[in-house]
Amino acid sequence: MDVEERTAETTDDAAEALSALLAVLDTCLVELTGARARAERLLDARRSGRAWLDIVTEERRPLVVEQISTVMAALSTAGGAWRREQAHALQSEQVSINRIAALFGVTRQRISALLRDRAEAARAQA
Repeated sequence: MDVEERTAETTDDAAEALSALLAVLDTCLVELTGARARAERLLDARRSGRAWLDIVTEERRPLVVEQISTVMAALSTAGGAWRREQAHALQSEQVSINRIAALFGVTRQRISALLRDRAEAARAQA
């Protein structure tokens, strides 16, 4: 496989990861909008003089804090996958690890770890 074929393959992997990230972002926006509305209702209840115990006890699941935790986990997973694929795509285009690190604002050791994690994940899928 030559450099152009490797670049096209990794670019597709990176594009797929970016598409997945976009889908997660869309879902998270919906979840966060709902969490925000619920948080406003909780604040209104508190401002009306209700006790925190009563407010929290009556809150339906998932709790606002649980929704936020779920969103953060989803973003971390999808964002990490996108970052690994993007780093790999750049490396396949002959961009140095030092340059990728500078682009990402991290150390070269972090980029090496991302590339290693990506290679291990690819081997596990094979």
